[in-house]
This record gives sequence, C-alpha cells and structure tokens, in this order.
Amino acid sequence: MGKIRFIHTADLHLGSPFTGMKGLQKEQWKKLKDSTLDAFDKLIDYAVVEQPDFLLIVGDIYDGEDRNIRAQHRFQLGMERLQKAGIPVVISYGNHDHLSGKWTRFELPDNVHVFGPAVSQIKLSTENGEVVITGFSYGERHIKQAMISSYPPAENQEQFHIGMLHGSMEGETAHAVYAPFTKEQLLRKNYDYWALGHIHMRQELHREPSIIYPGNIQGRHTGEAGQKGFYDVMLSKQETVLSFVPVSVLQFDHLMVPCSGLVHMNEVLEACREVASHYAGRNGAAIVELKFVNIDAETAELFKEITEDDLIETVREAIEADEEFVWVRSISVEESATHLPLSPFGEQIIHTMKEWNTHDWKEVLNDLYRHPKGSRFLDTLDSQAIEELQDGAVQKIRRGMQIEES
Repeated sequence: MGKIRFIHTADLHLGSPFTGMKGLQKEQWKKLKDSTLDAFDKLIDYAVVEQPDFLLIVGDIYDGEDRNIRAQHRFQLGMERLQKAGIPVVISYGNHDHLSGKWTRFELPDNVHVFGPAVSQIKLSTENGEVVITGFSYGERHIKQAMISSYPPAENQEQFHIGMLHGSMEGETAHAVYAPFTKEQLLRKNYDYWALGHIHMRQELHREPSIIYPGNIQGRHTGEAGQKGFYDVMLSKQETVLSFVPVSVLQFDHLMVPCSGLVHMNEVLEACREVASHYAGRNGAAIVELKFVNIDAETAELFKEITEDDLIETVREAIEADEEFVWVRSISVEESATHLPLSPFGEQIIHTMKEWNTHDWKEVLNDLYRHPKGSRFLDTLDSQAIEELQDGAVQKIRRGMQIEES
C-alpha cells in the first residue's frame, strides 16, 4: 500500500457571534464577524489547489444548533467547490451543531458523506488503497456516554482505518466533557489515525498512530490565542507526516508593553504603537489585551492619574493612527507596579477571591450562566476563563481601592 493524503480539520464554528466586542469600527467589526467564514474559504482554497484524497471535518461546523443561514450557505458553496474538484468530504456534527437542532435545511452535494447519530463506517477508494472511516454525529447536545466502545476494531490491515471522534479525554477539565475516551481505548482499536475534534487547542496526543486535535480554524477570544488552522496529513502504514496550515484571518493574543523609564504619556503611547506594529507585521490583524510591565514609580503615577476608560480609548486612537488593525480589547497593569497600598478591605476581597475554586466561581456567576438568553453567548467557565476574570477583577480592585497618601 502507498500513501494517502487528507485534510483534518474541526471546530469551524461558522457564524460565531463574537459577543462582547464593543468599540470596533464598522470595517473592523465586519472583519471580525466574517473571520470564521473567511478562514473556511482559505481552507477550501487550499484543498482545491493541493488536491488531497479527501477532507475530514470533525464536529462543530457551525457555532449553534440553529446553524446560521449565512454560514450554511457559505459552507454549501465550499462543498460545491470541492465537488467540482473531485474531493470527497466526510463530516460529523458535534455538540454545537447537533442533529436535534432546528435550522433551515441546505442540500449538500453528493461528494459529502455525513455520519448519523450511531457509530457507523464510511468507505472511500483512493489510488493507494481503500479507507475505512468510523465516526458518528451528535444526536443531541450533551453526549456524556463513552461512544468509543461502539467503534469496531480494525481487522483488515490491507485497508487504512481512520477514527473520527468529537470528544474529550477522561479527566479533561478545561472543556465540558463529551463522548469521553482514554488514549489507551483509542490505541486498542488499531486504527492508523485518530482525527479528533472539540478541543480548540492544537494537540498531538500520540504518534504512530497519530491521535490529533487540529484546534479550531479561527480564534474567537484571547483564550484561543495565536495562529489557527488545520492539518494536511500524509499517511502510510509506516509513518504519518503532519503539516500544519494556518488559515486564521486575525489573531487573538496578549501583548506586553515594557514601560521602564517612561515618564510621559506620549512615551507610553509610542511604546504601545511599536509593540502593536511589530506584532501586526509578523501576524497581521489582531485583537489583543495589552499589559503594561516593568513599571517604575514615575510611570505608575501616570497610570494613577488617568481612568481606565480614558487610557484604553487613547491607546486605541494612537494605534489606529498607524492604520494597523490591532484593536485593543482591554488593558491591565502589572500587579507589582501598584504604587499605593491597598485598603484593608481591598486586600481582604483579593485574598478571598484567590481562594475560590471552580465551584466557587460557578456559584458566584450562577445567575449569569443560567440566564435563558444571555448564557448561550458565554464561553465554558474553564480555568482560562476563570484566570482572566480574576486578573481583571484584581486590576480593578487595585486601581479603585488604594489608600491615598496624606
């Protein structure tokens, strides 16, 4: 048997609403709103040029069970382009776009093979051998049972065997646990490749056979920082060669602004412009959180004299003057840079908050996450989200509850 070549992607989240992004200019907002769709178009462009044997999409094609109609139309057009290029597509639906949702139906072309709610197999013929792909789509939003037990082991080693599974490893705490599995369970199936989805961070859980999360194709918040994309996979019975292909059209990230020796606000703004310009030159458009670091007493006085809202508005104007699409979502000041002592009550609040565990945070935010309309726009309350919430709260407390010098 020779080599087969395929694209492994997952978690497209087409039609993400990007809620909570305020203050963007009209063109910036359009670029953000269209970012998942544009990243998807780049994926299709790549496939049409490179002509892989097939393409796998492992769950959460759409961001919501209602399947945004514009996103569905863009997806259908992409599938039609792949049909004209003679490229088969195998897809499974995940917890975000499960089969029990209600949406306006689009008919996909016949090159697209869709898994149903039960584990089943799809066979594809390539020039270098037959491929057996095993998987399932979520029949409902919450699949808590271990679906891996229904995957049949690979017996005919004259075929390539690929498993598609949208789920998480047992013990995973950063994301909601759906269709749990262990690495040992996957390896016992004797498949040649495991194409995973659900976790938005690119991960390689095992090599030979490869067990891979490609991550999502476009970051949606600062917890999904850096370049996003998919894998171009060259697979033989002897080895797996993975090539990561970035397609995200804008980055979410955290940027540090060194402030040592800066005593005037124009110097601070120039430092922000330099950091943003350098980042944009390497990575393109971005939405960032700025953190001022290496702050001495004189610089701390500058920050004490300006409100947070005025500071962020002024920084945005300074960066936009360079015509770079680097939009500052938030600003924080290095904790060690606090110049004045906190009030005892402020210290007590911070100490109490830092003792909270995940359960405590869920208790505090219970009403917000149970809101019937607003909760659907909130990200999972994982360790990353909790860290960001805590950092933001500490910054506000330190800025607002200091003891003034007499």
